[in-house]
Amino acid sequence: MDPIEQHGTALTRRHFFRHGAIGLGAAAMHVLTAREAPAVTPAPRLHHQARAKHAISFIMNGGPSQLDLWDYKPKLMALQNQDLPASVRGDQLLSLMTANNDHYPITPSKFRFSRYGKNGGTWASELLPHTAGAFEHMTVIRSMHTEEVNHDPAITYLCTGQSLPGRPSLGSWISYGLGSGNDQLPTFVVMSTRPPSNRSDQSLFSRLWGSGFLPSKHQGVALRSEGDPILFLHNPQGIDSATRRRMLDGLEKLNQQHLATVGDPEIQTRIDQYEMAFRLQSSVPDLLDFRDEPKHVLEQYGSEVHHRGSFAASCLMARRLVERGVRYVQIFHRGWDHHVEVPRPIVVQARDIDQPCAALLRDLKQRGLLDETVVSWGGEFGRTVYSQGSPSPTSYGRDHHRGCFTMWAAGGGFKAGYNHGETDDFSFNIAHDPVHVQDFNATVLHCLGLDSNKLVYRHQGLDFRPTGTTPRQVCQKLLV
Repeated sequence: MDPIEQHGTALTRRHFFRHGAIGLGAAAMHVLTAREAPAVTPAPRLHHQARAKHAISFIMNGGPSQLDLWDYKPKLMALQNQDLPASVRGDQLLSLMTANNDHYPITPSKFRFSRYGKNGGTWASELLPHTAGAFEHMTVIRSMHTEEVNHDPAITYLCTGQSLPGRPSLGSWISYGLGSGNDQLPTFVVMSTRPPSNRSDQSLFSRLWGSGFLPSKHQGVALRSEGDPILFLHNPQGIDSATRRRMLDGLEKLNQQHLATVGDPEIQTRIDQYEMAFRLQSSVPDLLDFRDEPKHVLEQYGSEVHHRGSFAASCLMARRLVERGVRYVQIFHRGWDHHVEVPRPIVVQARDIDQPCAALLRDLKQRGLLDETVVSWGGEFGRTVYSQGSPSPTSYGRDHHRGCFTMWAAGGGFKAGYNHGETDDFSFNIAHDPVHVQDFNATVLHCLGLDSNKLVYRHQGLDFRPTGTTPRQVCQKLLV
């Protein structure tokens, strides 16, 4: 044996006592913590009567500009290129890209706004005529705010309740709290749509739909936008379904023996996921086959519905998933990070999502599913009223803004045809009725019959909740 390798493997008397003491301490700690919490925290039951059974969440990754889409500020035209007053900026946290600027030139939107809907309706820009036309089903919230001003911590905070990685995603908490509605499909499904342009986008990480410290069976299952929707969905050449079944049965016997020996709950999760993968071989091809959809339904989603991975196809897929009992569907749409030349890319982005969003709401309504499905739309934060870079009337950039932005929600207990909250004349501060992103998530959970303050999982001696460590409030004003 090599002398260096022999020295590394040798166990001296000193090593024995040092490592033995650590082992005894670890064993003692295990006994003490075992008294405090069981190995597996049992899934809770509903905390109150649910208004909804499913949720669909549209995440506009990058932070869409509320000023160019939803938050109409006509007084800004008279203030164009004037410096945003320090009294308005106050002590709000700005991103490092503009925090040290000498000037903050006010930049109104170049897009025309109109009222949509009955009884006063809602203001929206010309970029979203279809979505705004479905206002009769929606609650538009113009007073959202969050804690983070940079993309990764902000999107992580929106999706998991904490800005640091490692916590369970909202969809995983919903899976843990509600359980499965269909044993042929996952409880939580994620789609990242094919971008409508070739511009660079913010990265997405699987931890945004990960299960964190919850059992891994609650993590989201991502459907790919190209190729096979799930890798290894088809059997390899020479393996038929009966052979695959025999292989899984033999593997399950081995795993069950190992589970009985070590008691690790993740082994049971692995067994369950092998079984789910086998069932997906028959359920997913049927899910992806739009040939059974009536022509008028396909037409209302737009021509892109025929292209796998498009936002339109993902919206129709979301309806088909909740129709089959999937609890939570999360759709990421990238490309909203517009620091320069906002008018050019935002037109492309809005065109991609506008008609499909409206079509989904009407499709769910026509099928009697909207009342039991919460649909929400929004990004991780908004954009600034001042331009990033030198503005012109037709070209300007906008920096990140956490102080106020717009989201909308529909169905599942949310009010229909309702505007909530208002910002100041600069869309920089909230004037009244603020809604924190975690209070919004708590409200979605409430509609599903779950109390975010009571939905608890004990991990490493602490009680964790889906919306962070601070108790959150349900926004009752948003609900019928």
